[in-house]
Amino acid sequence: MDCLNIDTVAAIEVGPGCYRRDLPTAGGVRAWIVDMDPGAQWPHVDQHDRYGEEVLVLSGEMIDGDRRIGPGTYILYGPDSAHQPRTEIGVRLFGINVVG
Repeated sequence: MDCLNIDTVAAIEVGPGCYRRDLPTAGGVRAWIVDMDPGAQWPHVDQHDRYGEEVLVLSGEMIDGDRRIGPGTYILYGPDSAHQPRTEIGVRLFGINVVG
């Protein structure tokens, strides 16, 4: 069993106030942490493939369209879905994508 503190994983800035940390996996999936600063918006529309995307809001609040999504909320984006999240107060997300 390997353990690591997610805050020790190098963050990649994907846009103003948006940071992604790619976590190690056993293969077949991509796991990540996204941190967004207060007032940030994901820099592009996030388009999903046939496997979709799974997201858990760890802290803060994510805004998706007109929905405000808080901590502890699990989101399943279906195949071929798209979204462009933003936040007013900041948010930390954990997500998984199937590698196809």
